[in-house]
Amino acid sequence: MQSQKPHKIDLTTDYPCPCRRRGRLTPIALTEAFGCNRCQQIFVVQENGYVIEQLSTNYPYKRAWRWTGNQWNVAHASLGRGYLPLTLVTIFVLVFLLLLTTLQSPLSASVTFRVIAALVLSMMLVLMLWLVCRRY
Repeated sequence: MQSQKPHKIDLTTDYPCPCRRRGRLTPIALTEAFGCNRCQQIFVVQENGYVIEQLSTNYPYKRAWRWTGNQWNVAHASLGRGYLPLTLVTIFVLVFLLLLTTLQSPLSASVTFRVIAALVLSMMLVLMLWLVCRRY
């Protein structure tokens, strides 16, 4: 098994693109940067050669990766990733309670219809949010 210890990035070597688009990072001459041949992003070497950071004008937070010898690992885990499960559970509970109090049940059904309907709608919303957050 490969170690997860970060390796120093060689400025003369090609690497796979960390954006998962099957591109290759190639060194840009006379700079400490790499360019991807697939996604056209530029990555700058930071922190004494152990981290690459994506230069992007349309992404609000800088993304950075460390090279482990065979793959890229996220260098600075964002605060949002750690709180994602807690956020999803909170949203689920709030939406469930909101739906439970606002849904009108048919005359023949009782409270169980309202609970099941609120549960299904809440789960669908949380699943959609989870799928969106997984992409980033």
